[in-house]
Amino acid sequence: MNFLSNDEIIQIFEIFKKNNPEPKPELNYYSPFTLLVSVVLSAQTTDKSVNKVTEKLFPLADTPQKMAELSQEQIAEIIRPIGLTNSKSKNILALSKMLISEFDGKVPGTREELQKLPGVGRKTANVILNVAFNQPTMPVDTHLLRISPKIGLAEGKTPEQIEEGLLKRIPKEYLNHAHHWLILHGRYICTARNPKCDECPINKFCKKNQI
Repeated sequence: MNFLSNDEIIQIFEIFKKNNPEPKPELNYYSPFTLLVSVVLSAQTTDKSVNKVTEKLFPLADTPQKMAELSQEQIAEIIRPIGLTNSKSKNILALSKMLISEFDGKVPGTREELQKLPGVGRKTANVILNVAFNQPTMPVDTHLLRISPKIGLAEGKTPEQIEEGLLKRIPKEYLNHAHHWLILHGRYICTARNPKCDECPINKFCKKNQI
């Protein structure tokens, strides 16, 4: 596998930074709790689909207290269009109740505490830490898992391996925004089918590993 040099990594992230200085999640949220709910709902579906259901859900319940007052059936009916309705509605209700009982109704700021919440794995916890608490974490989704080896940024076949490689190789000054830049790059340019190499702003640096 061909790896990018340290200098090439810096040049790549300078390009990302120039083109999109303040990348944001494409999920609609306005508090740590609404972000948490949105990320849990986003499993195996698109951000656009999640935004459509949270438009209806958040006016009813945008705090753990309000969410805990709904029944699982009420939550399920609202989120039905995004799939995995039973497990997602169960987790949203359960995590809301746990936030109230164990965390004074507030979203905790450590990975260990976040991963105690129903439906919250390492990737979701990393998203919350990065976006809500401005910590330099590296949430690895399917896009990062696919494009990081291809570009030459990190080697591995599991999210944990890719996360470890990215955290080691990406300079600290880029880490707060790095996963957003890479997700957007994988979502819109370096797509799984028909990657848009002709439009790619980092094409000349990409190692194009056949992973």
